This record gives sequence, C-alpha cells and structure tokens, in this order.
Amino acid sequence: MADVVSEGAAGRRTRTLRAEDALHALTADPESPERLRRVLEQALVFAGAAFVAVYTPGATGEQLFLVESVGVPRTLYGVRDSYPAAGGSPVADAHRAGRPVWLGPQELADSADSRRTPSRDFFLAALPARADAGGGCLLAVSEGLGGFGNDDRKCLELIADAAVLPIPGADTEGGELPSDAFSLAMDTGRVEIGDDILDLFGLGPADFDGKVETLLGLTVPEDLPSLMSVVEADHMSIGDRELEFRVLQPAGPPRWLRLRGRFLPGGEGHPARLVGTVDDASTLRPEVTDVARVQRLAAALATAGTVRDVGQAVVTALRKPLRADRIALAELENDRLVVTVLDPPEPEAWPELWRLEWRSEWPDAPVRAMPTLAAALREGRAQIWPADAPLEPALAEVGPGGLAVLPLPAAGRMAGACLIGWDSPHDFGPDERALLTASAGLAGQALMRAHAFDAEHELVGMLQRQLLPRRLPKLPGAVAVARYLPTTAGLEVGGDWYDVIPLPDHHVALVIGDVQGHSAAAATLMGQMRTALRAYATEGHPPDVVVSHANRLLADLETDLFVTCCYVDIDLEEGSAWCVRAGHLPPVLRHPDGSTEIAEAEGGPPLGVMTQADFPMSPLGLQPGTVIALTTDGLVESPDTDIDTGMGRFAHELAVSDPAHLGLVADALLGNARRSDDVALLLLRYDGMASRPLREGWTVWRVPQAVGHARRFTRRTLRTWGVPAADLDAVLLVVSELVTNALVHTDGKVRLDLTLISDRLRVAVADASPRTPIKPTSIGWEATGGRGILLVEAMSAVWGTVPVSGGKQVWSEIALGR
Repeated sequence: MADVVSEGAAGRRTRTLRAEDALHALTADPESPERLRRVLEQALVFAGAAFVAVYTPGATGEQLFLVESVGVPRTLYGVRDSYPAAGGSPVADAHRAGRPVWLGPQELADSADSRRTPSRDFFLAALPARADAGGGCLLAVSEGLGGFGNDDRKCLELIADAAVLPIPGADTEGGELPSDAFSLAMDTGRVEIGDDILDLFGLGPADFDGKVETLLGLTVPEDLPSLMSVVEADHMSIGDRELEFRVLQPAGPPRWLRLRGRFLPGGEGHPARLVGTVDDASTLRPEVTDVARVQRLAAALATAGTVRDVGQAVVTALRKPLRADRIALAELENDRLVVTVLDPPEPEAWPELWRLEWRSEWPDAPVRAMPTLAAALREGRAQIWPADAPLEPALAEVGPGGLAVLPLPAAGRMAGACLIGWDSPHDFGPDERALLTASAGLAGQALMRAHAFDAEHELVGMLQRQLLPRRLPKLPGAVAVARYLPTTAGLEVGGDWYDVIPLPDHHVALVIGDVQGHSAAAATLMGQMRTALRAYATEGHPPDVVVSHANRLLADLETDLFVTCCYVDIDLEEGSAWCVRAGHLPPVLRHPDGSTEIAEAEGGPPLGVMTQADFPMSPLGLQPGTVIALTTDGLVESPDTDIDTGMGRFAHELAVSDPAHLGLVADALLGNARRSDDVALLLLRYDGMASRPLREGWTVWRVPQAVGHARRFTRRTLRTWGVPAADLDAVLLVVSELVTNALVHTDGKVRLDLTLISDRLRVAVADASPRTPIKPTSIGWEATGGRGILLVEAMSAVWGTVPVSGGKQVWSEIALGR
C-alpha cells in the first residue's frame, strides 16, 4: 500500500513539474503573440479544465475585459466578455482581494453575477494574476467529478503567475514587431506587419501602403467573408480569432495561410486593436506534443450534435496525429460496451470477440469479458500498456504494439471508453499522455451532451411523423406525392404541413399550411389545424366554409401564433377545382403543353388574425395531364431571394420537369432549392377518370306516397341506365328502407342520390339529423321495427354513413349482376 501511495504522490509531483517545465519553455519567448494562448492551454492539459480565460483591467480600471480564452465555448457556462471591477462576480472578487476564489455548483447557483445558464453543473476558479504582469484575473471551469483537486489548483496558480497580460489601449506604435506578427488598429484600418507576412502576401516593404484593404485585395474572393468577420470591428467577437484563408499567387494555385489573433478592447484615447500572427499553413507541423490539439478537439466537440459526431471528432483529432492503427469510441450501458465508432470500420481489423458479438451496424462487447477494461472504468483514469503487455485477447489484439484505454468521465459517472491501439511498438511520451487524458475528459462531457441531443432529435422526429400523414390515399384519375424537409434542430419543431383528403362524389381536397414559428407549440397547433380542416372537409362543407370554420376555431384557441394555408377542392370527374387562400402562396399549375401558371387566386388573411374574415373561392380549370403544385415559403424564399423571384424559379423548374414521374419531379424541386426554412411540397397530377359515373338525384317530399315516388324514380332511372331487371328488386328494397328510415326518424329535407360506376350502384339518402342509424343486435318476433338496417346490410356489398353539412348521408353500394 505504501508503494501505491508513493507512486501516486510521485505521479502528482511529476504532473506539477511537467507543468512548470512547459510554462518555463513558453517564458523563453515573452514577445510571441501566441504566448498567452499557449500558457492558457496548459490548464486544459495539466489542470483538467474545460475552459480557461484571462481578464485584464481596461484603461480606466472600471471594467475587467476578456482578452484571451481557450477550451469549449464560454457560452456553455454563461461567461461574459467583461465584468465590472467593483461588481460581485468571482472575477472581480479575485482581482480586488488578490486571492483565489474556488466555487462549486451550489455556490455558483447562489451567486447572481457568476453565471447565466443554471442548467449545467460545473466548478469555477478565479485566480489573480501578478500585478507586475499587468494585473487581472485567470478564470477556469471544470466539469470533472469533484472539481479542481490540490494538484489542479497548484497548476492553476503556476499558470496565473505565468500569464503576462496585455493591457487594453496600450500603445504599441513605434515598437518592433516580430517578423510573423501584425497589429491592426480597428478604427483606422492601419496595420503594422512583419516582413515574413509581407513575403507570404508577395509584397515588399516598399510595396505596402499600411492599409488592411491592400492585403484583403490579394485574398481569394470566396474567403473574404470569413476574413472580414475577423478584421472588422463591428463583427469582432472574442473567441473567433483563428482561421485559414488563401492568397493569390503570380503562378500556381493559391497559398493557404493561417491567421491567429486576439482582440484587445480599447480604452480612453486608445483604439481597439487586433494583434496576432500569420503563418504558412502548409508548413505548420502537426506534432502530437502541441497542446493546441486539445483546443481544436474542444472546438470540434462543441459543435458535435450527435453521438456519432462526437466519435468522428475524436477519431479526427487523435488517430492520425498519434499514428494509431485503430481507435474505438464506446458507450457504457449497464455491463456492455456499445461501440458507436470504429476506425477502421472493417470487422476484420478488430478482435474475434468483437466480431462474434457483432450487433446490427456496430459491435456490442461485454465488459465482463475484458477484466482489465472493467478495472480501468471503475478507477476512472487513463491506462496505457506498452507492446506485448499481458492483456486478455480481446484487448491485446486491439493494440499489440501499445494500447491506451481512456475512460470518459461525465456527470459523476463513466459515460464510456476510448480505445487506441498500435500494431508496431509505440513509445508513450509525457506530453502524449497529457494529451490523451485531456481529450478523454472533453470527449466524455461531449458524449453526455450528444446523448441529450439524440434524445431530443428522436422525440422531434417521432412528433413530426405523428403529425403528418403516413401515406397519401390512392385517387381515381389522379396521382399525388408529397415531401417534407425540416431544417431545425433540437426541439425546434417546424409548423409546415400538408394533407390529401378524399371526399364523396370523387372530390379530393389538397391542403398545405404553415404555422408561424418553430417550436413545440407550433407543431402542436399544426396538428390541431390539420385535424380541424380534415373534420370540416369530411362534413361536406364547401371550401370557403371549411377555411372559415378553421379560422374561428383558431381564434377561439387564444394562441399568439397565426397560420397560413391553401385549400384546393378538386372534382376529379369534371376536372374543375376551387381554391381558397388564407395568407398562403397560390398554387402553381403546369399545363399539359409544358407551360406553367401561377394561379390568380384571391386570398384572405392568415388564420387566427381576424375572427370575422372573408375567404373567397377562385376557380381553377384542369385538363388531363395538369399538375397542381402547392408549397410553403421555405422553398421559394431565402435571405437573398424574395418570394416573387422564388415563385418564378419554382414555376420554371416545374415547367422543365417530366410530370410522368411525379416523385422525381418533387425530388428535383427540393434538390435545387436554396432553403433556409422548413419545406412542405404537395404535387397532384390530374389524369382524368377513365370512366365517369352516371348520377341522378331526387328530393323526397314528405307526402303519404313518398316512398312509392322514390321507388318509381329509382326504377325509371335504372332502366334508362340499362341495369338488368334481375337487380331491380334488391335496389328497390334498399331504397325503400333507407327512405323510410329518413322520413320516420328525422325532420327536414330528405334527398335520394343514385350513382352508377361500372357494375356498382351507390344508393345514398341524406337527411338533416346527425344521428347515425344503429344496427339492432337482436329482434324479437313481436317487434314492429328495426329490421330495415339488417335488410340493407344483407342486400349491400358495403354500407355506411358520413356527415354532410349538419346532417348525415346513409349510403349503400350494391354489386350488380351477382
């Protein structure tokens, strides 16, 4: 036990000494513009920090300004660009008192000035910098279990002492710049630049006029926007100070350069400045000892949204720089190691046990089969084994020349492990070990964030699928296709929707709409409006009434959101349609000759804006082969394109498409879009019905001979249509029973409609009562009624009821010639 304790103490001393050596090496070049950044990077490696920043007082001393930071984005912890020197923040407290401030999650929750995002648990340290080095304060954040330990605190104190802080507003004019450095005055655009940078731009000292515009004019035009975001004062933000860009060469391809700089806020009488270096990116050596790799990994993990993204970021940051032969990232679920990323992905590159445990796309290896790995996960610290180490086969075959197992800590537990293996003997240096340890902590935290994102993404996907139609109905004489493309992330669900509603008498309603905003509330309202429009349409209301009812319903819901929609009722028999618009884009028609037309359909206001509003109907004429296209504004509008231009382009792309393959047309329309919003697209090609039905109707008057009149009308109509006499008795019995039920059990108007399609006759009787006839379960011999519905069911191939404008329609289909 004493040996173990001694070994642990020696390890801690070694870490502190290594931090001192690293800082001493950086102190040898105090004039380097990169020195402060590299000093701070040591906190990521030696102190287990996830984020480190340094603050310095401004020219007036009233504010403490952030002048340099490394690690994950500061917005994750609510860290600000500046703090009042007299305020109650930890930065101000450490600066005024001259002693460190150590805070845990509970103290941070109680401190109003310390954080702005109370949803994350972390530890914070604020340490004063040396007064002779410019004063100010060092701020560090850790998400590790237990926060900063004793060795972490000693390393932070060393780093705070080594941080020579720039004073905002200090005058550097007249001073000699290093050959690879520059200093840009943000107010005038005048820049001092080293000779090496002039050579990279192909300029001599006599050719440069001191203006930043001269240098920008030599860059590749495509790279100018990103470069301008750095060198323009109104775009400058702390933390975005590194980028690569290209400069034009007299001959050959452009040269890649890398700019690294920091923003120094100005004080009274002194302009803000951007200072830094510019290097030839093609000659920068990617050494594994460069601790800047930790920051690059942190930046990649900060933007990794899913578990797979996290794995790919780790592979990119570690495998090639470490010259590893294989790397795996795995999550720990109960007692199994579920691998999310294998690189290389071929099963043959991995041990036999992993291949035997292959599950669908990725392997699923039991931890109990690898005791060494299980022990490393329990201890929670990185383990490194050299070549030919006595390990179980499942691990030895991962790295016969050396193996690193990095437990991934997050939120007080082990989220998983990262395994890195080499085939040839590999020597693990101290800097490489520090790089692996720091990378493991960052990857564990990112893995937990990605899990939350994946859960949200799955929830959003499930909600989206439930609110939109699973499939479109088959239509007589028409084909419809639809597409929906969301562009939101997290729980920001879009409100675009579409629907195809089959209606009686071979009508179909096309609906497309868009709810204002992107949120769960917008998606919920979208589901409510889709259901309401479908319900009003199936009740048999005309298009303008359907949309008016939906408008009143939305007004009654008392929501702050409004809805736009376009509703088109198409008569597939006649080839005609009526369109109603509520603040939405009009339909686009593609005629059979290939010409397109943006329908001139008069529109009303969006739904929910006015309780009483008119929604006029506009007629649309259709010929066989006509395509009706409905879309939302996400397809035709973008920040650089107005709706009119987008609609014109949409109509042109529809004109040049082949309507014979409607699915390919929809894919092409979406593929060419410059979309920045959700997109819903609904296309219908009207082909015309091969055989149009025969129809006749009769209003049944409430007279004693009403049923007889209905039978006489039916007999005369069927003879005119050539229906065989053998089928007349069954049809007349159904007509008698349905008409009798309507006259006896309802009040108001009764109507009889007959429809013949091929060999099927449809008998429909409409009345003013919404009550559906109920089929009796049993009838006694003494009963005087109740047999009518049973007779209808016996004579019909199928029967049913549908609501129609406040009443109902009872219908029966009879197969002729049975």
